[in-house]
Amino acid sequence: MKNSILPVIAASALAFSLAACGSDDGGSESEAGGGEAAGADLDLVTDGTLTVCSDVPYPPFEDFDESTDSGFTGFDVDIVSAVAEGLDLELEIKDSSFDALQSGLALNSGDCDLAASAMTITEERQENLAFSDGYYDSQQSLLVPADSDIAGIDDLPGRTVGVQQGTTGEAYTQENAPDATITAFPSNAELFQAIQAGQIDAILQDLPVNIDNAENGDFEVVEEYSTDETYGLAMQQDNTALVEAVNEQLSELRDSGEYDEIYDSYFSTED
Repeated sequence: MKNSILPVIAASALAFSLAACGSDDGGSESEAGGGEAAGADLDLVTDGTLTVCSDVPYPPFEDFDESTDSGFTGFDVDIVSAVAEGLDLELEIKDSSFDALQSGLALNSGDCDLAASAMTITEERQENLAFSDGYYDSQQSLLVPADSDIAGIDDLPGRTVGVQQGTTGEAYTQENAPDATITAFPSNAELFQAIQAGQIDAILQDLPVNIDNAENGDFEVVEEYSTDETYGLAMQQDNTALVEAVNEQLSELRDSGEYDEIYDSYFSTED
C-alpha cells in the first residue's frame, strides 16, 4: 500500500482529466497505413523523433543519469518517454535554460518540439506558448537550514531568499515577501549550492524540489503554500496537431494507470 508524502499534491495530481475531447483521431497517425513515418503530420524538428528540452537538473522532475537510454531521469522524463512511445517516436532530450523555455525562445527557434521542465501554466507564458493539459499540481515551499530561526515567510524581512529566475516561485516571493532581499539564480543547482555555502538564508520554490534538497543536506521545509499551480508540457502555439496528440497520450496514460505508477515511483513511499 502506498502512502503519499505529498497528500495535497496527490489528491489533485490526476487533475488532468483532460478531456482530450478536442482531438478527433490525433495520435493514431502512427497506426495509419500509407507508409508515412510516425509523427509525419506533427511538424517535428526531426522526423520520427520527439525532441524535448528541459532545464536539468531539477530533481525529482529531471536529472542527469548516464545509466538510462536517454541519459536523463525524473518524473517529467518518464512522462515524455511514455508520450513518445505512445506516438511511436524516438525520444531526444536536450538540456536548456529555464528562461529560454518559459519565454518560448527554445521552442520558437526550432531547438525542440516540446518543453518538459516542471513548468507552471500561466497566462503570461500562454502568450508565447501552447500548453498540454495539466499533468501535475504543485505548491510552493520554504526551505531553510535545520538550525535556522526562520519558521515561515513572516520571518523573511531583512533576510536573503534565493529563488529560481523566471519561475512562479520568484513571483510568489516578490509578492509575499517584499521586505526580504531576493536573489535570483539560474537553476536549482546554484540555489542549493548558495544555501549550503551560507550565501542565502532560505530557498522559496516548488515543494517537491525543496523536499529533494532537504533529503540531500541538513535542511528542512518549514512552510508550504497552496498556489493552484499546474504543470503543463509546452509547445509552439501553432502546432495544434502536436498539442492534441500529446493530450491524447496523457489521457491514455491516466486511463491505463501508467500515470499512477510513474507518480508513485517519485512521490510516494511504502508503509
